[in-house]
Amino acid sequence: MKKLSVLATSILLSGTIAVASLPAQANLPYSVNGQQMPSLAPMLEKVTPGVVLISVTGTHVEKSKVPDAFKFFFGNPNQNRNQSREREFRGLGSGVIIDADKGYIVTNNHVINEADEILITLKDGRQIKAKKIGSDASSDIALLQIDAENLTEVELGDSDNIRVGDFAVAIGSPFGLGQTVTSGIISALGRSGLNAQNYEDFIQTDAAINSGNSGGALIDLNGKLIGINTAILGPNGGNVGIGFAIPSNMVDNLVRQIIEFGEVRRGVLGVLGRSVNGEIAKALELESSQGGFIEQVVADSAADEAGIEAGDVITKVNGKMVKTFAEIRGKIGSIGAGKNVQLTVIKKDGSEKNYDVTLKKQATAKVEAASIHRMLDGAELENNADALGIDIKSVEDDSPAAAIGLQRGDVISGINRTRIKSIGELRSYLNDNKGVFALNVVRGNSTLFLMIR
Repeated sequence: MKKLSVLATSILLSGTIAVASLPAQANLPYSVNGQQMPSLAPMLEKVTPGVVLISVTGTHVEKSKVPDAFKFFFGNPNQNRNQSREREFRGLGSGVIIDADKGYIVTNNHVINEADEILITLKDGRQIKAKKIGSDASSDIALLQIDAENLTEVELGDSDNIRVGDFAVAIGSPFGLGQTVTSGIISALGRSGLNAQNYEDFIQTDAAINSGNSGGALIDLNGKLIGINTAILGPNGGNVGIGFAIPSNMVDNLVRQIIEFGEVRRGVLGVLGRSVNGEIAKALELESSQGGFIEQVVADSAADEAGIEAGDVITKVNGKMVKTFAEIRGKIGSIGAGKNVQLTVIKKDGSEKNYDVTLKKQATAKVEAASIHRMLDGAELENNADALGIDIKSVEDDSPAAAIGLQRGDVISGINRTRIKSIGELRSYLNDNKGVFALNVVRGNSTLFLMIR
């Protein structure tokens, strides 16, 4: 039986590559029987230092599997009712350096989820502990950061411009063997439905994916990042040539939000619907059986305010054709709240119309304050709606944030007399400076300073 595995990604290319199809970077350094042969080595020598091995260790809490009715036989049933045990785990994955100056590394959330320690191994052999900046389980993206010199970043490509049949190269560390490079083609675009609860818009490749490649790079022949490898479809987790990568444009949107807010501030359109099928296409007299049929528009939502109606069919997002409702959900879900998106819609009368929609904010999730500074752990942070600073939404009792004096309703407006307007600005300041810091906090009509180190 085939099943989905979030394990790794690499690709195998069989056949002959025409010299004319390769970019300038693919030099022709040697010949066979007088005929020059192509090579990707020059391009890969520049790119591969930007792909890293990630080793994680952590402790997973397992709840007791003994049914309550039988716990009497294992001792006091009241003592055993909430019995659990801790289990240590180790894991391997891959990551991609996307900003050499800041030390930012992007990987899959499932690679580092629940990890207590994250160790990065660079291609040159250096090993550096990483800290988690933020993650998004629904899109399986996580952002890490390391403090190191002489890093190599992989340049982001435009995943909206890739086509089925384009050559692609995957880089990762399968089975912990060390960095491995494989190649293949783009098999399909806009894949979804692997996990109905997640936001998916996958690139499909004919990838020979194996354990340890998750979070690695999918690049084009110019050495630009077009995807983050994340999953395979195969029997017992083995490869059958169907691999999936998160598009680079989706990764870029999500990472920018994590850097600025410490979390993904997902934009919401406010519609319910389903993919267009043959029956819907026939009933609505549509020329194509692709797109997203809108069954309901939520009152006062972004779609409602833009004028989109139930019965409309979304066919394009920002000028790009969409095949399914899940693909629309995946694309919209990576665009931040407050951002504009253009939707092309087939109206009930058969006419085509474009809508410029400003996405609304999804319910706020708690920012991982500890990833900004350890003494902020326990505080729920949110950017002030009027850009006056950072609102403290709540503070856990006996937490480090409570210990320094933060309270619910406070607004952090500055640090060391430097004006701070957002979580992103606070994070950048703390990343760029060391020592003792004075948080400028507004509490009601008073101003005070709270010290962190």
